[in-house]
Amino acid sequence: MFNGQEVIPAVKAMKDFERVLKRDESFFVVLEVHISQLARMRKAAREAGKKMILHADLVQGLKSDRHAAEFLSQSIKPAGIISTRADMLRIAKKNNILAIQRMFLLDTLALHTSYQLARTVAPDVIELLPGIIPSYIQKVHEETGLDIIAGGLIEAEDDVRVAIEAGAKAVTTSRQDLWEAFRA
Repeated sequence: MFNGQEVIPAVKAMKDFERVLKRDESFFVVLEVHISQLARMRKAAREAGKKMILHADLVQGLKSDRHAAEFLSQSIKPAGIISTRADMLRIAKKNNILAIQRMFLLDTLALHTSYQLARTVAPDVIELLPGIIPSYIQKVHEETGLDIIAGGLIEAEDDVRVAIEAGAKAVTTSRQDLWEAFRA
């Protein structure tokens, strides 16, 4: 799914974005970006042969509603969109953009609500947070039948290995030391 890329860099700042453009990996996630930077980032990523996955719920200056989903899907056209919102995921899928449902392991109610959303929307992938609970990587995959990306609280090389061994297809992290440790 991610061309064998086990660690997907997650960028929070423009300096991180510029580092990612120089790396060998194809995929990266954009977190906490201002709407005014999206078009420039998309252009630079495409020129560098990179596939940008955009966390839609964290785009500053953009409300996470149907109109935002249409704007992102039709104007920005990232390779993937991460969201907790049904409309955002549905519209991404409709526009042939990888729809990644972000699922938080808060409690049983949150988990069941997320399962219901997954059944309703049928995202392409689940991003599970925190990604350091291997038994839940397996449980969520078994419940949904979807590929899992582990994210959140991934702080050491062992965290990455354990998540992959538990069945995660990849791990997202903003930790640059882990980007280096698992360089493509």
